Amino acid sequence: MEGPARSRTRAVLFDAGNTLLRMNYPALAEHLASRGHAVPVEAVEEAELRARVRLDADLALGVSSEGRPAQDGYTTYLLEGLGLTDPEEIEAAASFKRSYNPPAGLFDRADPGARAAIRGLKAAGLVAGVISNSNGSAHALLDGAGLAAELDFVIDSALVGVEKPDPRIFRLGLERAGVAAHEAVYIGDLYSVDVLGSRAAGLGSILLDPRGFWGPRDCDTARDLGAAMALILGTIRKEPS
Repeated sequence: MEGPARSRTRAVLFDAGNTLLRMNYPALAEHLASRGHAVPVEAVEEAELRARVRLDADLALGVSSEGRPAQDGYTTYLLEGLGLTDPEEIEAAASFKRSYNPPAGLFDRADPGARAAIRGLKAAGLVAGVISNSNGSAHALLDGAGLAAELDFVIDSALVGVEKPDPRIFRLGLERAGVAAHEAVYIGDLYSVDVLGSRAAGLGSILLDPRGFWGPRDCDTARDLGAAMALILGTIRKEPS
């Protein structure tokens, strides 16, 4: 992992959407089918994985990940990845996404490896928390997915008044975890928001990259939460007694 201090990890802080929680790909596929586009769920997932990389270029310019421009751009990139470029179809998908399960939205499914990852950290004596850019619904979403009770805390940007990549929100997480920056690792799915933000606050970071779409990056990457846990827990177990 990044830097020699990572062997002293005492807390792991997670992003919520696209990290502990997954987009409801079947729901979006059903919407597209209702519009006459028979798209496999697997294709929707791959298009979303590519869309988040394209979205990151916008976020790197300072666009808020929770604002309407970023959210609609995200939908546009996803549909373009499926070969759907008609403005009417893009607006219909954006409208569906905004109206689905309000105010929480499409990120209402636990990642298959989320519970095991959190429990593995807790069993190793680590703090496990969440720092999420959200609209105030992060805790409710995690609770609905059966994950909130497993976590030590959840920090929602809408509730604390600051959002990633601002280092202040990561410092709030460090305060809640009761650890120093060099004792914490942040796991997320966006380079400019999650990696650069946590790095600016002094944390270690792991970028989730399920298919290698991010290309070479100057940070640790992991295909999934299980691989991220192997990086973190493997480093801890190698620490001299």
